[in-house]
Amino acid sequence: MSDYKPFEPLVKRIKEDGKCLPGGILKVDSFINHQIDPTLLQSMSIEFVRRFASVEINKILTIEASGIAPAVMVGFLLNVPVVFAKKKKPSTMADMLVTEVFSFTKNKSYSVCCSKEYLKEGDKVLFIDDFLANGNAAKGIIDLVNQAGATLSGMGFLVEKSFQHGGDFLRAQNFPVESLAIIGSLDDCKITFKD
Repeated sequence: MSDYKPFEPLVKRIKEDGKCLPGGILKVDSFINHQIDPTLLQSMSIEFVRRFASVEINKILTIEASGIAPAVMVGFLLNVPVVFAKKKKPSTMADMLVTEVFSFTKNKSYSVCCSKEYLKEGDKVLFIDDFLANGNAAKGIIDLVNQAGATLSGMGFLVEKSFQHGGDFLRAQNFPVESLAIIGSLDDCKITFKD
């Protein structure tokens, strides 16, 4: 799971409908994280299932909100439960795992929590998210999984921004990381893909 192979339907769609904003922001809200293209979502999820076919998975984990749609589709295809870590501690959640995550997009830290009832020792977890940038959300997930005594079987991202080096960090820690499209640069608001 180390050699990068772009998932062409996603790359094509980013080329057609992705928009670049100043500050290294890639906008894909017309088909991934605001309005969702269900056909593309299904094909991306099938690709994740194919790429992680060799690892044992009994739970999908993501962080609200943008990772939920792909996580649910992957969970549906694998027939395993999907848990999304919450960004606000619910008053109804008593026994929880908590970590801090810094958001690149929102430029602030927030607590992320998950009930110990739904993430526990022995779980073999696949983390699915829409973006991998600096890797802060992924680091938070690693912390939650470790706190639970679970195992991180893999991490799947729709889009990775390689110039922000989150992927480098995760791969250096030997986590199985799969990104369907890797952006090499957004300099001058031009979307350049990694080969």
